[in-house]
Amino acid sequence: MSDPTEQDITKQDITEQDIRDRAHQLWEQAGRPEGREEEFWHAAEQELRNADKSSTLRTPDTL
Repeated sequence: MSDPTEQDITKQDITEQDIRDRAHQLWEQAGRPEGREEEFWHAAEQELRNADKSSTLRTPDTL
């Protein structure tokens, strides 16, 4: 097995579970409205992807 590269170490993969957890948090904060699951899913996904892009661990090589 080869050693992980620096890119592998600094890259943060966003999982479906990460999105699900954050969407649930957003849904609860909004008062648990019905019928807006997709809206909270997309908001959570975007938020997590934007957070990843602003990570201080990212370098031009990992963009």
